[in-house]
Amino acid sequence: MWEIYDELIELIPKDLVIKDFVAGLNWFLVESVGTGMAMTPKEGNSYLQMAGNLVGMKVCEVAKFIKSWSNYEAALGLAAINSVINTPYNVETFSGIKISEQPNINDFEYMKDKIKGKKVAVIGHFPDLEPLAEICELSILERIPQKGDFPDPSCEYLLPQQEFVFITGTTLINKTLPRLLQLSKNAYVTVVGPSTPMTKCLYKYGINMLAGTVVTERNKVWKLIREGGRHEFFNNGALMVKIPEDKVK
Repeated sequence: MWEIYDELIELIPKDLVIKDFVAGLNWFLVESVGTGMAMTPKEGNSYLQMAGNLVGMKVCEVAKFIKSWSNYEAALGLAAINSVINTPYNVETFSGIKISEQPNINDFEYMKDKIKGKKVAVIGHFPDLEPLAEICELSILERIPQKGDFPDPSCEYLLPQQEFVFITGTTLINKTLPRLLQLSKNAYVTVVGPSTPMTKCLYKYGINMLAGTVVTERNKVWKLIREGGRHEFFNNGALMVKIPEDKVK
């Protein structure tokens, strides 16, 4: 079950150090080669034992926290990994598409024509999902369900029946991603959201598309997150990027 995590950790060079870190209300940011993001956990221990000592630590050591059962530590580890992986250069090299030429729309809009009339499950209640219900048979699964959502355990029953599954990258933090991928093996699977690591090694685990975020203007994004921003960084220092497996060079 740890294979995904171990492979992500192995991608991190041994000599890089953390230059800056912020634990915002909604996002963790880590700066090394670039800026990596991970969603601030809403449940679990809301503190970091290593606070005050993170800047200057080796990224490869902090990356190992992604395997922690403390959600805050795991989010820190994921943001550290993304600070190395989710850079404009890496994503352009990986995809063969310039960041500026990526369709800067959310993945649900990007996939709209493909999911019409299909059975679709979304893990995580993303903003503005409700219009999808008008074009497909939509099921939203959420750890803290809103009205109409299905609770976490429903994944065991619903996912094997789906044709398309969108999984939030935060499932890497709470350790549910490996099981969700097993349950979704009959579906077209996208891992989506700013927490998503943009690396081709993930395709071997049954993921068909990665839809993440690349920070292009560091200062704008850091200011927004330090001041409690939620999604304002889109089109304001960060871009949505999508890389289907069949488009990888």
